[in-house]
Amino acid sequence: MASEIVDSVEMLRRLVAFDTTSRNSNLELIKYVQGYLDGHGIASKLVPSADGTKANLFATVGPSVKGGVVLSGHTDVVPVDGQPWVTDPWTLSLKDGKYHGRGTCDMKAFYAIALAMLPQFLKAKLKKPIHLP
Repeated sequence: MASEIVDSVEMLRRLVAFDTTSRNSNLELIKYVQGYLDGHGIASKLVPSADGTKANLFATVGPSVKGGVVLSGHTDVVPVDGQPWVTDPWTLSLKDGKYHGRGTCDMKAFYAIALAMLPQFLKAKLKKPIHLP
């Protein structure tokens, strides 16, 4: 994936589209993020679960020194079973000035913002690294 500039709303749209319900795999989302990071020259380490159905991804932006800031979260979402969704939970939608979609508040929007900020992180003269687990 080439170095792509994606704003936070577009990134959120992409992340919400991955059904990372806790009972399902998150590997498609993780591999998408890994490709996005790779496209910006950021190496990452994939850490699979014991059964290989899920994974965590660790990456560092900035200097290779001790310390820094950790932007940590999770990619799984709770099931939508039995919930009265009036929109597709896997499609980002805007209604009354608010975005709706599974994970928009917890935690996909957090990751969308962090990933959208990646080009600015890379341009900044960081004295301490930013870690993305």
